[in-house]
Amino acid sequence: MDEIAPGLWHWTARHEHIHSDVSSYYLAQSRVLIDPMIPAEGLAWFEEHGVPEHVLLTNRHHDRHSWRLRDAFGCTVHCVRNGMHELEGRGPAEPFDFGDELPGGVVVHEVDAICPDETALHIPTHRALACADGVIRSSESGDLAFVSDYLMDDPEDTKEGLRNAYRGLLDLDFDLLLLAHGSPVIDEGKDALRAFVT
Repeated sequence: MDEIAPGLWHWTARHEHIHSDVSSYYLAQSRVLIDPMIPAEGLAWFEEHGVPEHVLLTNRHHDRHSWRLRDAFGCTVHCVRNGMHELEGRGPAEPFDFGDELPGGVVVHEVDAICPDETALHIPTHRALACADGVIRSSESGDLAFVSDYLMDDPEDTKEGLRNAYRGLLDLDFDLLLLAHGSPVIDEGKDALRAFVT
């Protein structure tokens, strides 16, 4: 567990279905998890640092260990409304819409392009922006990138749609860029995103 800003924790864990490490985040003061996997330290870590109350998903595919955390702590799982169909049969979730403010003061922004429920979560209290699958990072010091072309229906059109969406988010106040796939950009995350989309 790495505290990348006061009260904002990041960790990676192996995703059993895609066979790679993915990133998760915890906003300790507001008891909010984003795209969570259970950390190597186990559930006991949360019992020592404050148990989570809410799970926010950046898209419908990122429920990961949400249901195990819900069973352990009674968390409410939140998913964007147009992705709720993916969660049927997995567990109960509360729908949200683009533009909504979620627990922790997190504001939902539409990204779309790569999938209709692709969102970015703006976290003003931490000056952070959490992204789903539209932008990734292959190493801790690596450049931002798109996912592989084979994961997109129309790669060039999808990439342009993502660039346009992220350009529209550059007016938000953030410095931390929290990625679901790859290490977060801890310093000058907005500048890194701006360079990626221009």
